[in-house]
Amino acid sequence: MPITWTTEQVLALSPDANSTKNGKSLANLSKWQTLGCTDNVTWGECKGSGKKPYRTQIDLTEPAFRCSCPSRKFPCKHALALFLLLAGQVDSFTEHSPPDWVQEWLGKRSQTTQKKQEKQTATLTDPAARAKRAEKREAKIQAGLVDLDLWLRDLIRQGLATAQSQPYSFWDQPAARMVDAQAPALARRLREMASLPHGSTSWPSRLLAELGQLHLLIQGYQRQETLPEVVVEELRSQLGWTQKQEELLATAKQPKSGIETVRDTWSVLGLRTFEEDNLRVQRVWLQGSQGRSALILSFAYGSNPIDVSLIPGTALKADLVFYPGLYPLRALVQNRGEAKSFSTGHGATVADAMTAYGSAMAQNPWLLEFPLLLQDVVPCLQDSELYLRDLDGHQLSVSSSFTKQWEMLAFSGGHPLTLMGEWNGQTLFPLSVWAEDRFMALGAQ
Repeated sequence: MPITWTTEQVLALSPDANSTKNGKSLANLSKWQTLGCTDNVTWGECKGSGKKPYRTQIDLTEPAFRCSCPSRKFPCKHALALFLLLAGQVDSFTEHSPPDWVQEWLGKRSQTTQKKQEKQTATLTDPAARAKRAEKREAKIQAGLVDLDLWLRDLIRQGLATAQSQPYSFWDQPAARMVDAQAPALARRLREMASLPHGSTSWPSRLLAELGQLHLLIQGYQRQETLPEVVVEELRSQLGWTQKQEELLATAKQPKSGIETVRDTWSVLGLRTFEEDNLRVQRVWLQGSQGRSALILSFAYGSNPIDVSLIPGTALKADLVFYPGLYPLRALVQNRGEAKSFSTGHGATVADAMTAYGSAMAQNPWLLEFPLLLQDVVPCLQDSELYLRDLDGHQLSVSSSFTKQWEMLAFSGGHPLTLMGEWNGQTLFPLSVWAEDRFMALGAQ
């Protein structure tokens, strides 16, 4: 097999705690009638409550999952159990010729991939209609920014001290206005600001910095015609303009498009999922062999499945197509190879990581999350607050929203480890840790 899967990597794919529990209970050979695998696919038939067993299969090249059970979770408990058995008891997979139902699924997947590629090369929408829709949205955004600028100036005139006594509606009203103006990214920024006046004692400086970035966004967007194209692209992204994947890929194929495509072996360092309204958001952080970082964003509404093909602790050779911006991080994965085992390489000290972050902020002052790969850090608990300290004595605060502090402390045992996490300028949210040949994913919920 191209990769030796571990139990930790498999469980990192679980959509919730119940799926983990049920998947572990089904990872029992007595519950499976057949088990088979090749280098690229594994399959099995699991006994259920009905006469027919559930047919479960995994395309190991991504991985991707399919099961005949009625569950809407992705992957379901049967797929998790099959994967756990493959990771722990591969010798029990005695069949090596995929049955017809597995071959049929693989054939459909191949056809779907081909159709996607054809769609990328086709004309997406009528250019005139697309331009007309963009013009209407632009008018709404500009009107919304005028209102937001007035609200911002009123807040500054009254003084930051008044923000601490304001109810949540004080922040929600301008946020709702930004939703109406079709600038959803600004709405998220405003809602996140609502908690700052009730945080640490340093909240005035943090709030002032956030308001300053907001003011810079407003002023920059209202002066688009005077700015370089790459700055305009960043401003549009920060307000919530999105570029369809098909459009980005089609543009990247054009000569002198300015869209950056990087071919490399990419290590999957960390993954984080969270809920935002009724939207499930997933951020996956990659690092190339030359140190280039990349962010893969995925979204799913309600109970719809989300992409789980990028597993922390693995690596893949692929083309990454980067969205344009001042400090390009977000990318799309293209022409991917099979997943393989990987080594994290060397992380940075806290001082070097902060230098890299400062350089990135100098290029793009609106960065919200920045990936940090730290070497030889020890998690320390002081007065109920978690910190990471390196061998030079420098330390970083861990986010208060991080809920797996005891797991990380136990994993470290007081010894240095390699850690990857998201830095927001104030605190770090750990996503993965390594120590010698052990790995643990922390970011999936």
